[in-house]
Amino acid sequence: MRKKIVAGNWKMNMTFEEGQILTSEIVNMYKDENIKDVVAILNPPFPHIFPVKKLVGDVSGVKIGAQNCSDKASGAFTGEVSAKILASFGVEYVIIGHSERREYFHEGNELLAVKVKEALAHGLKPIFCCGESLDIRTAGTHEPNVKFQLTESLFDLSPEDFSKVVIAYEPIWAIGTGKTATAEQAQEMHAALRRHIASKYGKDIAAETSILYGGSCNPKNAQEIFSKEDVDGGLIGGASLKSRDFMDIIKSF
Repeated sequence: MRKKIVAGNWKMNMTFEEGQILTSEIVNMYKDENIKDVVAILNPPFPHIFPVKKLVGDVSGVKIGAQNCSDKASGAFTGEVSAKILASFGVEYVIIGHSERREYFHEGNELLAVKVKEALAHGLKPIFCCGESLDIRTAGTHEPNVKFQLTESLFDLSPEDFSKVVIAYEPIWAIGTGKTATAEQAQEMHAALRRHIASKYGKDIAAETSILYGGSCNPKNAQEIFSKEDVDGGLIGGASLKSRDFMDIIKSF
């Protein structure tokens, strides 16, 4: 049975003190509210990783992720952080190919394929992001476009390695634009991605792959979105910076 996952992407937010407070609140709520069947992944900026991990302690259902990793294993790459370094700090997950990395830092499918392999080589589980812009959605080519992202960046992986990947679908056109993606549109794309995975790796692996929704999910719409058959959780941005909102999303299954 595939995992239910709610991953919080803090992006470039939270001072040290704010991050400590947020983490403590989430960890205590997770324990006090008896969450058992949903994995919560905290993805803070790099400097927070070690102190956040210390606060999480032995709470098995709360995991630590990073927002990015280098495509290089080590070397003279000032400002970069490798998968090997992240793994040495006990990081378990890493977000790769987020729409902001693709747009602002021009990360393409070929580079992201290298990052995925680097992450897997050091025991990290990639949260691989894919999605389409408003122009692509309007043109009606969103499904082949997003499938192509998976094919180019993931389909060279062995079945064993692919089984360690989490997919996050981002309808970029519905994030901060005033437009809203419906739960039905989320289900449509998640189902299409699962069929595409099955075409390469078979129905069993496709059925076990967690596919998260990354399109402005919040406590008000999470229950409807998570009720869809092929939606296994969310990659949460702004709502992950408020402990009560984040926990309410976790409890929306």
